[in-house]
Amino acid sequence: MKVVLFCGGYGMRMRDSVGSGMPKPMQMVGPRPLIWHVMHYYAHFGHTEFILCLGYGASHIKDYFLTYQEAASNDFVMHGGQVELMHSDISNWRITFVDTGLESAIGERLHRVRPFLDGDKHFLANYADVLTDAPLDEIVERFHQSGAAASMVIVPPETSFHCVRVDEEGAVSGITPLSEMAEVWINGGYFVLSDDIFDCIPRGGDLVADGCAALAAEGRLFGYRYHGFWKPADTFKERAELDERYHLGDRPWMLWESAEKPSGIGGDVGSE
Repeated sequence: MKVVLFCGGYGMRMRDSVGSGMPKPMQMVGPRPLIWHVMHYYAHFGHTEFILCLGYGASHIKDYFLTYQEAASNDFVMHGGQVELMHSDISNWRITFVDTGLESAIGERLHRVRPFLDGDKHFLANYADVLTDAPLDEIVERFHQSGAAASMVIVPPETSFHCVRVDEEGAVSGITPLSEMAEVWINGGYFVLSDDIFDCIPRGGDLVADGCAALAAEGRLFGYRYHGFWKPADTFKERAELDERYHLGDRPWMLWESAEKPSGIGGDVGSE
């Protein structure tokens, strides 16, 4: 299936700390930006046709792929001035770059890339700034089994805030970390969508607030509960935490590492 990546927003919570017009999906985790990690996750499951919804910082994303350096994350042999790559990251990827506007909501960006879906009934979508090791094949299978028009991965909230139970008189009867509340789930940013979604999003509308909410009201939205590794990079701190984990060899989202290692060689891919 084709993969639509929303990578044109301003990323306001990270913008002030990075500057230079750099979009959030281009923040580095190890030697590669967030968007590369997200794309490699999909490619690991065989989905290598990408449609990038560009907007803010589009030139950074275009330049990165137009001048892509394979040797940055692949072993290679140099002999006689020639470079022989041991692996290739993106040689089989097809990437469509589409200007979807600076101010467009995500739903509007989706409308603007619809012609590039080539009439496909189903496709994948992602915010391009969240990493996970969720089993994509199972997610897609469960979506089709559900008969729903759209699906989103839902995860427990990571926030450190606490929920407080209080009566009208102000007496507190309990305090529970939000992350431990079993009935609370948040949108994880990984979507499986059918083309029915376009009927639910008005022009200029939002994918979740308009499209998914409308389908939920009709009982046509499926939520895939996932308790494993899931980590957003909405802030500089979160991105730095992912970068640190990468350098420590704690990379549960990099499912492809174990697949690329020769048989008998141990990996450092973990799981939470």
